[in-house]
Amino acid sequence: MLCRLVSTSDGACGAGGRLVMSLLYPTLLLCVSGFFSNLRPSEPFLTAFLMGPDKNLTEVQVRPTPDSVGRLGLVQVLQLLFSDFLCCYRCQPLLAWSLWWALATCGYFQVLNYTQVLWEKVRPSQDYDIYNGYVETLSTLLGALAALLVGHLPVCWSVWGELSLSLLSLLMTLCIFGMDLLDNIWTCYSLYVLFRAMYMLLITVATFQIAASLNMQRYALVFGVNTFVALLLQSLLTLVVVDSVGLGLDIYTQFLIYGGYFAFISLVFLGAGLHKLYTRRRSEQEGGSGDETLSNGAPNGNISSS
Repeated sequence: MLCRLVSTSDGACGAGGRLVMSLLYPTLLLCVSGFFSNLRPSEPFLTAFLMGPDKNLTEVQVRPTPDSVGRLGLVQVLQLLFSDFLCCYRCQPLLAWSLWWALATCGYFQVLNYTQVLWEKVRPSQDYDIYNGYVETLSTLLGALAALLVGHLPVCWSVWGELSLSLLSLLMTLCIFGMDLLDNIWTCYSLYVLFRAMYMLLITVATFQIAASLNMQRYALVFGVNTFVALLLQSLLTLVVVDSVGLGLDIYTQFLIYGGYFAFISLVFLGAGLHKLYTRRRSEQEGGSGDETLSNGAPNGNISSS
């Protein structure tokens, strides 16, 4: 019994020793790196060198106060962000795709968050078998497949982008109305899968179109602003429609509003797409008439000159 206790204590000591040795190396490494990162042997000589008579620098410029450095850096960052923001969103294609991104992402998250509540009303889990998890998995897989296949679609998104957004947003509207009005769980499952697949397809196209209009330094700004606007709209929609502080509507009325929300998106981009096609057709006609005028005017010039 004594031997067993001694062997157990030896094993514990050995394990403790190995633990200490395993922690010793990273601790020493952190201490050494911290020491050398704060060691600046050339700083006193560099300050005196910069304040020499030939450099024409004042002590305030060489040794600025922390408050002035913080204020100056913050102002410069805000000015840079604001100028980049204006420069990015002056581009009409980028503005259109970003607008759809924010609006559709808001509605998508609302449907995603509250569809389980709708399914519970249509088919109570206490009385029936439910397959919500399988449907979520299938919709995710089909959404990923749609995102992979969208690059092979023979669509010129720069020309037909707004009309495509309008058409697919209309289909998403019909899916939401179908889930709300058709009191059948299998119909709800099918329309939900279709809804998510269409959103994944369009959000992939929107991401590509936005990124193609930017340089890499502005990706975070634009996508951050778009996501912020989407979450802000979602918070407002939740406060007004769902929360008891607002209207506090039942789940069926909520989905009617979500369907109307996507219908509004479809109408907005339908108008934008038709206006774009009209402007493009008109510019082509004016360009053709201008070329015809030039071709007809050339012989007249030759005749008069002769």
